Amino acid sequence: MAALSGKVAIVTGAGQGVGRGIALALAKRGATLALLGRTKAKLDSVATEIAAFGGTAQGFACDVKDAVSIGDAVAGVTSAFGGVDILVNNAQEVPLGPLMAVSDAAFEAGFDSGPLATFRFMKACHPHMKRRGGGVIFNLASSAAVRWDMANYGAYAAVKQAIRSLSRAAAAEWGVDGIRVLTIAPHAKSPGLVQWIENNPAEAEAFFRTIPLRRVGECEEDIGEAVAGLCGPEFAYLTGATIPLDGGQANFD
Repeated sequence: MAALSGKVAIVTGAGQGVGRGIALALAKRGATLALLGRTKAKLDSVATEIAAFGGTAQGFACDVKDAVSIGDAVAGVTSAFGGVDILVNNAQEVPLGPLMAVSDAAFEAGFDSGPLATFRFMKACHPHMKRRGGGVIFNLASSAAVRWDMANYGAYAAVKQAIRSLSRAAAAEWGVDGIRVLTIAPHAKSPGLVQWIENNPAEAEAFFRTIPLRRVGECEEDIGEAVAGLCGPEFAYLTGATIPLDGGQANFD
């Protein structure tokens, strides 16, 4: 499938989990992948996977909490591949726990790696997308922001809701430039979630019962393929929306 042939995609946090799944799905549809993350060895491993099925990918070391690192990474990608058409803001440090237990440092790290990094990446990529006639940006949110019980998720939800607001604003401001901006809220078998399921089997079983499809999504097949499909011309009129890729659990209405 070459539906995304000629497109250049940046995926942050691409060395594992959801980021890796999205990167693989985009590459299998023909996109050239810029894999961003802190651990170059993990990025190189994913690049090797992509090369094995004939795709093109390159790893770029990047600390999403550092403005200079973000600027350098985007400059490196555009120098290597000529531009940017797709941006996936996936990397995120998660501040979890009761409000009284979340430190200022953890809260700030959540915002630095989440809304602020998203803001910086979008602004850095905008001129390159505009010059190429448009693009698609995916920012990651979470159903934690609309939980029926917010206990232990308040700081995390605050971070993710800020990302949703930035996404709506970018969609409104940049639609004239042909840039679509979407927010996805996935449940996926990331290494962290798999570990949580293994360590908390009873709580995990109760969690599965709140998902109509009774399972957590696969990183590539369920989340990555959805993102790759949303990049296509069939969805050219869709922007500004939050799409819950969570088996029907969340209600963002």
